[in-house]
Amino acid sequence: MNKRIITITCLTAGLLAASCKKSFLEQKPANNLVVTESFRSPNDVLTAVNGIYQSLRSSNNIGESSGLWTDERSDDTGRNDNQSNAGEPFQFNDFSILPSNTYLKSHWASLYNTISRANIVLDNIDKVPFTDPAQKQQYAAEAKFLRALMYFHLVRTWGDVPLVTNYLSLEGVAASTYREKQATIYAQIVADLKDALNSNLPNLQTGAGIGRTSKAAINATLGQVYLTMARTLNDNNSQVNLNNAKTYLLAAYNMRTFGELSSIPYTDVFDVAKKSTCPELIFQIVNKQGDPNYSSSIAANNQAQGETINSLKPASGVGANVTPDLIKDYETGDSRMDFSVKYANNTVVKDYFITKFRDASAAASNLGYGGNDWILIRYADVILMLAEVHNYLGDNGAAIQYLDMVRARAGMPGYAESMKNSAYSSKYPTLRLAILHERRVELAFEHHRWFDLLRTFTTDELVNYFRSKNQADFGIARLTNFTSKDRYFPIPFDEYKLNPERMYQNPGY
Repeated sequence: MNKRIITITCLTAGLLAASCKKSFLEQKPANNLVVTESFRSPNDVLTAVNGIYQSLRSSNNIGESSGLWTDERSDDTGRNDNQSNAGEPFQFNDFSILPSNTYLKSHWASLYNTISRANIVLDNIDKVPFTDPAQKQQYAAEAKFLRALMYFHLVRTWGDVPLVTNYLSLEGVAASTYREKQATIYAQIVADLKDALNSNLPNLQTGAGIGRTSKAAINATLGQVYLTMARTLNDNNSQVNLNNAKTYLLAAYNMRTFGELSSIPYTDVFDVAKKSTCPELIFQIVNKQGDPNYSSSIAANNQAQGETINSLKPASGVGANVTPDLIKDYETGDSRMDFSVKYANNTVVKDYFITKFRDASAAASNLGYGGNDWILIRYADVILMLAEVHNYLGDNGAAIQYLDMVRARAGMPGYAESMKNSAYSSKYPTLRLAILHERRVELAFEHHRWFDLLRTFTTDELVNYFRSKNQADFGIARLTNFTSKDRYFPIPFDEYKLNPERMYQNPGY
């Protein structure tokens, strides 16, 4: 990590004061107190934990603005303007990203900033006298979960990355400036998640707790971690990891408070008025409707010129660019397409734009201060991962049962019936590809697609997958640029140059 990350962390992490009577979104300005002297009471620890959650909201972290390094890296969205912002955003979906890309560096720095905030909490929590041990256990579990979540994003995005589990002084930075192997990173992720699971956190959060972690969120993440390890690590533990994935995903699924997924309308999942009551939601970044500082801007940002479906804020651009490749992947009659995208037929804009995240209410106003929470984990995701795991374990019957739960909610025929349709069976000749397709249309624009592709295909398969697509369905982004190097992002140049040997660059960059 570079020294700038550590300096920022010293000044901000855990010191963003917030009254325990306020929402954990509401933060006061940072101060310059010495970190170790700032932990004197349980409320100081709560303040610091809230600071970890608050960092997720950064446009460079994993919230609603993280589509640049997820969906735009995939085949779902992109941009047809290669000149804006010096062309740096265009590099992501054009597969021409440079180590000097400033957006890439900002993402790296933000993820490590969150990790540093978690490390500060975990390094100092034992110095604080707690009258309620359960409170201390809860705060430590939250910090470990959030640290694990950041490392999970880092290891999938860059491969080998620096592993830091303690707060670093400036003197300690150089000693930690080296990349650890993926297996070591995953071992730390699993350890943190298991520690967090062995806590007094609730199965699911409700009321004022919404937006904080829960055992269902930890189980779901552990399941996804083990599934990813099984599919991407070249070791002999694939079968064990798949069985572990099944165990933890099933544990998350069994914590649901509803019966059939079809009992929850798809539109309810994204309804701003139901975001605190929809039983499908497991973990979300909370936003405050109408608040200029803590509101969501995704509805307004996705709006195309001449349209009003997303937001009352007038739009002047194209909104989010949806690839024709995704539009063509929706099956005829899939209601999720009607809800998720719309064709703008304006004199300036004639293209599909995203309508999945809406808040055109008066409370959001014509300034676009929406109330959409950013959903990180929901039950349809867990169900489809269960389908994926069972398929890899050879239990196709169970895999199809889980797949059909999601298709039934969407009003689509079951897998067996769909395979009788030549249009479906020719596009998705295997159950693996059918599950990948279902995840694409069910979870579209929720920033899962790139990681799904990495988990489903080997590097060579992924190159062939992209190269086989129709260039006309991707605008000016060039599919021929996609090579084996694009399995990972380049290490940001400023990080690499700190220690070119131990912060070695990824191949192809």
